[in-house]
Amino acid sequence: MEGLLYIIGVSLVWVLIAVAIIHVIMDNRQPAKTMAWALVIFFVPVVGIVFYLFFGINHRRERMVSQRSMDQLTKRSMLGFVEQEDFHVPERHRQLVDLFINQNMALPFKDNKIDIITDGYAYIPELLKDMAAANHHIHLDLYIFEDDALGRLVAETLIDKARQGVEVRLIYDDVGCWKVNHRFFDLMRDAGVEVVPFLPVRFPSFTSKANYRDHRKIIVIDGRIGYVGGMNIALRYVKGTGTQPWRDTMWRLTGGAVYALQRAFLVDWYFVDRTLITSRIYYPPIDRHEQPIVNNCMIQVVTSGPTAHYPEVMQGFVRSILAARRYVYIETPYFLPNEPVLFALKTAAVGGVDVRIICPLRSDAFFTDWASRSYLRELHEAGAKIFLYQAGFMHAKVLVSDDTLSTCGSTNLDIRSFENNFEVNAFVYDEGTALRMKKVFLDDQKQSVELSTLPRRVHPSFRARLLESLTRLVSPLL
Repeated sequence: MEGLLYIIGVSLVWVLIAVAIIHVIMDNRQPAKTMAWALVIFFVPVVGIVFYLFFGINHRRERMVSQRSMDQLTKRSMLGFVEQEDFHVPERHRQLVDLFINQNMALPFKDNKIDIITDGYAYIPELLKDMAAANHHIHLDLYIFEDDALGRLVAETLIDKARQGVEVRLIYDDVGCWKVNHRFFDLMRDAGVEVVPFLPVRFPSFTSKANYRDHRKIIVIDGRIGYVGGMNIALRYVKGTGTQPWRDTMWRLTGGAVYALQRAFLVDWYFVDRTLITSRIYYPPIDRHEQPIVNNCMIQVVTSGPTAHYPEVMQGFVRSILAARRYVYIETPYFLPNEPVLFALKTAAVGGVDVRIICPLRSDAFFTDWASRSYLRELHEAGAKIFLYQAGFMHAKVLVSDDTLSTCGSTNLDIRSFENNFEVNAFVYDEGTALRMKKVFLDDQKQSVELSTLPRRVHPSFRARLLESLTRLVSPLL
């Protein structure tokens, strides 16, 4: 009898393995990702199937925001767009601009000012000052809002503004804030702050939501000031982790592009709260009593996510890399590119473009660190220059090219950002901004060690190469 039960049990396991693998294959995703999931399910079936149920099933086809609502949310930002005078799209970037307009309704705005912030000690005081001056609304869309000394300071500021009658809305990612006690957010709610989690992960909907996270960092104040970049609200973004200082990049925007950030936030707000906000008051006209910004610094705010038909930010990276004539400089904390991005970088490097990548020397994630090593070495062999930042943990997510184009946002150069996360990047077509971002990159490069000077990384031992290969094999799932 026991033997029969054993045979039945083993047979059921094999049936489950077969069904799961067939489901993976029929999903028609990228072959590398299909093979990675199939191998995990086959060799570690129990763990593999559980992880596939939670993190692997593809829900990208679901429409989460109706087209009608999207049209209404976009209409207001279009008002600012059509009123722009002497508007000229740079000819060499026209196809990229049109790509974002056609696929993302990412309308370009001129007349912008960008303050580049490269550490938390500069970012937080500036943010608190802007929040303190708010008189109508504060909107925050964050992956992490930690219940620590800094988080409580920002929360107290939001509570104080809400009690003054300022509209305060906060979207936080439920998985990014898993460790945060709900009482932290309840205190803000009780004071009048509208707080909504993004895709809260609860049974039985756990498997359909856990893999799709809001990784965006958007802050809009009174429709006049916006922030976008890589920093969340947590003490480590100021003090660093362990012995490593934190190196990040945030852009403070004023001008027409704030309309685009506002639109991105309000789309997310409708998604999480089902409240459609379209009032013109959230897109205020230029204050004539202030010195207006008049320049040709043109910005497109591009969002991407698993519900979109195409990975827009990834497409922007590929297009920017292949369009580069002289150089492409990139900073990213995680380098686990998909095939299109890796191919574009290798093609540019082999074609004589000066391709440089800065990643952290010491990552904060073991698997992503080891999985990225073979990718970086492969790109190094194609002629790119790889630098490993050693003055702290490099968390910036930026690209600058040819003194004409730069982008900053929440998107890492990894498959999770391209396919599973909700991300946002600002693409800027402006020589002055590109030159400033180029200087930031070159300053970081001075605090980095070049991969070619590290023999163990360029010529790793068999054991190291085996670990790299194993972690790279599952990199599409990280």
